[in-house]
Amino acid sequence: MDTISVLTLHLAQALGLYMVVAGIGGLAAPERWQKMMDELVASPALQLLTGVLVFAIGVTLAIVHTHFTDPLATVVTLIGWVALAEGALLIAVPRPVLRIGLAAIPYTRVWAIVSLILGILIGLAGLTGRATVI
Repeated sequence: MDTISVLTLHLAQALGLYMVVAGIGGLAAPERWQKMMDELVASPALQLLTGVLVFAIGVTLAIVHTHFTDPLATVVTLIGWVALAEGALLIAVPRPVLRIGLAAIPYTRVWAIVSLILGILIGLAGLTGRATVI
């Protein structure tokens, strides 16, 4: 896959790896996700810290990589902006995000498989892609 930036390739590799290990974690210990959600729901401090961390990652991606020049760059950009929005919501109004998270818990294995597959695809696109000026 051709993209406009070497940074896109590196970020795709990193995001793909993250999604693969998150998927493996969800398959290996799905009950851990229920426990994490229970703790997150019960702790405003943990909600804030999680929001700050996710927001920081998202805003960093948005600052360094907002490109809609090709499919891979668009995917990387959208992941950053979604993380930014999720983090902002966790900081400002966590309840809607927590409701979505709790609703997803029964489908942890499904989300883990989706994360694993998408992570492999994004990671491979980053590993095998070329950065060329379009």
